[in-house]
Amino acid sequence: MAAKVGDTAALDIYKFLLRHTVSITQDLQVEKWVLYSENIWEDDIWSNLGYKKKLQVGEDLGERMSHAFAEGFRAGFENIIVIGSDMFHLDQSDLEKAFIQLQSNDYVVGPAEDGGYYLLGMKSLQTALFENKAWGTDTVLSDTLKDLRSKTVYFLDERNDVDHYEDIKDIEAFEPFLKHIEP
Repeated sequence: MAAKVGDTAALDIYKFLLRHTVSITQDLQVEKWVLYSENIWEDDIWSNLGYKKKLQVGEDLGERMSHAFAEGFRAGFENIIVIGSDMFHLDQSDLEKAFIQLQSNDYVVGPAEDGGYYLLGMKSLQTALFENKAWGTDTVLSDTLKDLRSKTVYFLDERNDVDHYEDIKDIEAFEPFLKHIEP
């Protein structure tokens, strides 16, 4: 995105999406973990009272998600969902619905328009979901669903995650960050 909107605007968009993620998760009545990629920041947007802060472990997205789920199940959680922080059209009710659907389904998937997924929920760890995937490509969802063929899966509505300028150019909430871009 930075190549099109510039580094400053890309950072501002990232911060905007983080604030949105806080707003849709802060009132959830579940334990919430924030996983940092490199360093844990103590005084940031994530309240130390509402969020447990941890470091991601793994070389790629699949390893990092697999480790996060494994750690959550070891901690005694029975239903876990993961989301990214790039989902403007996600809200608290979507997350609540995912947890409700895990009561009667093995997995919950929020398919992304780009062929990936924006939410994954499960009741038990299946490491195959995180292996042999071309992360960041349009085959992630279809490859993941192959691993879930014999499981019950609930699908949330398809949504658009924010990866590129084209993902936000027509969304009014992002206009302040794009004023300097020629149409």
